Amino acid sequence: MSHPRLRILLAALALAVGASGCATSSPADVHHAGGILSGREVADSNNDGAYIEAGGITYQLEISRVLNPWGAEDSQYFKGLPKGMPIYRIKPDQLWYGVFLWAKNQHHRPITTAANFKIVDTYGDVYRPIKLNPNLNPFAWNPRTLVYGETEPSQDSIASQFYSGGKLILFRLNTSIYSNRPLTLYILSSSGRELGSISLDL
Repeated sequence: MSHPRLRILLAALALAVGASGCATSSPADVHHAGGILSGREVADSNNDGAYIEAGGITYQLEISRVLNPWGAEDSQYFKGLPKGMPIYRIKPDQLWYGVFLWAKNQHHRPITTAANFKIVDTYGDVYRPIKLNPNLNPFAWNPRTLVYGETEPSQDSIASQFYSGGKLILFRLNTSIYSNRPLTLYILSSSGRELGSISLDL
């Protein structure tokens, strides 16, 4: 084979390999997926968009990230905090962390979404979410009974139309989590039984 033809063949092969490596599914793609999914997501550091089935509900991790209460965008997520809990006066070794979840009922019976969650780091430290008042905060996660095909947040809600695309579960974490990654979000039953888990990006 002549050198010019060889160079063309190698260039085409490299282009094909590069294109195949760039294919990813967006949260919007997953929202329209129809299958029933397993209860655990393999831990990694880049899993925004991961989705699982837990307790009969399909959950998708839209995004998880550190929140800045001083930021114009993030400040709205802190509405409805428990009385007496300051937004800004957290300890120097603490941070605010938001997990934004989307949920769908793909079964032909009403099912209520989870009310209980926890985050666990690799050292076994456990963090519980801070309860937000959903009457004051339209982004706050609140358990809701969904009929077949219904989603949380609902398609016409503020949370659904916002860039995060999910409802917020708010945590206050220690900064030690940066050394104790990956973090794992556990979806729990009302009795505290683990129904499923998703590794969180940080």
